[in-house]
Amino acid sequence: MCPNIKSIVSDFTEKLCAHHYATSTVKTYKNALIKFLTAFKDYELEQISILHVRSYIRHLQIQEDISVAYQKQILATIDKFYVFYFKQKLNLSSLYPKRKSESPPNYLTASEVRSLLSHCNNLKHLCVLKILYGCGLRVSEVISLVLKDIDPKAMRLIIRSPKDQKYRTVPLPKSLFQSLRKYYSAYGPKYYLFEGQKTEKYAVKSIQNFIKKYARAATIQKNVTHYVLRHSYAIHQIEKGIDIRYVQYFLGHHSLKTTERYTRFTNLLKHGMANPLDSL
Repeated sequence: MCPNIKSIVSDFTEKLCAHHYATSTVKTYKNALIKFLTAFKDYELEQISILHVRSYIRHLQIQEDISVAYQKQILATIDKFYVFYFKQKLNLSSLYPKRKSESPPNYLTASEVRSLLSHCNNLKHLCVLKILYGCGLRVSEVISLVLKDIDPKAMRLIIRSPKDQKYRTVPLPKSLFQSLRKYYSAYGPKYYLFEGQKTEKYAVKSIQNFIKKYARAATIQKNVTHYVLRHSYAIHQIEKGIDIRYVQYFLGHHSLKTTERYTRFTNLLKHGMANPLDSL
């Protein structure tokens, strides 16, 4: 079993400071270590293997849509922790993302989103699609929504972190609210907003399946996933001129750098950028 997390983190932080790590780096490593130790609180830390870490990273990629940069930070933290705490090298080099030129995130145009929604003939599925795109949520956040997270007076959704007491709020689009009212009347969920047929929460796999189904029906020639809908939300918000720090907050990104990747691929022509050829 993992001993007192607070004590371990404090000791680790002291070691980093003694090695003259920058304050920002110490903070990043500290937060990453808390996350790691919490995930493995029921394990013997000395028995953790590269297979455990690989599974953990995969979980974060699927459930939290972590960036490449954040994945590197987590691995560096785990690596450093085992050297400091157990004088043990886990050799996590194979888990670091391979270097490659950054390619644009896959996303849908506004017309493709409209087509996707129009081909959805299931009210429950439609509400899920609207939340994924209209609020930019992670799929793990969507299935974790409970009824009390809907604030109709303020027209907002409350997104709660499963790991701590932190939360953020995102605007609740009017069309989504109208669909949710119809959905509630038809399905009558008791606790979780989206319940599974045999489970408390709706299954991520079911969401993945129906997204692909409606994308095929809409003849969208792209690999459409819940990630793509989230990417589409981010890019469309930035294209509309929404301040990037608001977009960062709505997406729940820890680092602004994660959000900034979208700015490199937005359509600058929509912001009136002049072409030098036109000035000749």
